[in-house]
Amino acid sequence: MIEPAPLNQDALPTPALLLDEARMMRNIARLAGRAESLGVSLRPHLKTAKSVEAARRLTGGTLGPITVSTLAEAEVFHEAGHADILYAVGIAPQKLERVQALRARGCDLMVILDSEAQAQAVARAAVPALIEIESDGHRGGLRPDDPALIQIGRILNTVGCLRGVMTHAGESYGVRGDAAHAAFAELEREAAVAAAEALRDAGLPCPVVSVGSTPTAHAARDLTGVTELRAGVYMFFDLVMAGIEVCTVDDIALSVLTTVIGHQPAKGWTMIDAGWMALSRDRGTAAQDVDQGYGLVCDENGHVLPDLIVSSANQEHGIVSLRPGADGSVPDLPVGTRLRVLPNHACATAAQHDRYNVLPVDGGPTQTWHRFGGW
Repeated sequence: MIEPAPLNQDALPTPALLLDEARMMRNIARLAGRAESLGVSLRPHLKTAKSVEAARRLTGGTLGPITVSTLAEAEVFHEAGHADILYAVGIAPQKLERVQALRARGCDLMVILDSEAQAQAVARAAVPALIEIESDGHRGGLRPDDPALIQIGRILNTVGCLRGVMTHAGESYGVRGDAAHAAFAELEREAAVAAAEALRDAGLPCPVVSVGSTPTAHAARDLTGVTELRAGVYMFFDLVMAGIEVCTVDDIALSVLTTVIGHQPAKGWTMIDAGWMALSRDRGTAAQDVDQGYGLVCDENGHVLPDLIVSSANQEHGIVSLRPGADGSVPDLPVGTRLRVLPNHACATAAQHDRYNVLPVDGGPTQTWHRFGGW
């Protein structure tokens, strides 16, 4: 077990978002090594990070291909030097002028789509696109045998805008364990490769075959026919990922620093100054075997306090208590005690804050990495 980084800035006001750089770098190296072993390039998703400093660590400073979920991300990361960007949300025609402006500034920005109406708008705008493929019924996309796939491909190819196909096995978040995630990874691979072959059999190009989610990226056994792998939350991980066994609690790099502000002894409650505005309302573990409430509670140095969770959250108040059914008693946590809360969903919790307070690898003073939001 890697010892959590100590908090070396006692004056940090709470609530505050903490990032353990050592854990983050370990998580980054893990997936980079896996992509290399599978013979595919890695196109990390920066929707979780939304930070130029974090992106530099994620890409090793090489400014390689990235994925984004908003055009604001594309604009900020291109300004920071990233030139190969996939905007992985189905394109709305009204956004194409903004895409064109980014491309005019030298950004090779691609979009995704799954309808003829989108394809026609994209072709008129002369913007490169990947066709979204449905691999597990989770969200949008076309089945590989849908006749619309070829028609859309032809619309795009008339102006040289067909770059390939992509898929995302979002249903993999609903199963637990490496074997189950590996099965979803194979569904991704089969669907994307079948769609690519269908396009090629129709005389259309398909240079990019893109797959990925954090669970499937870590569990894939064979990516024959795939060119690139995508994942996002893996750099930080969270309790949802730990609950489905993609990582352990010890891998979670993100936490919220909070302060004890009161008690309700008869109820077994400890009050903290981190409510849902600091933690988010995400209850992603509620459907899992272990419900972590609004977050798992640790001491100030990141050591988990067994069975202690944020059981309820108001806007600026959190209630810490033992999880239902737990034995024992609430530990003595006097007013002024500092705690850390591990997030259910790193993307949602990070979105509540404008900066990362980074606990650096070298153990030096806490650093500040700014993050941004918006669309």
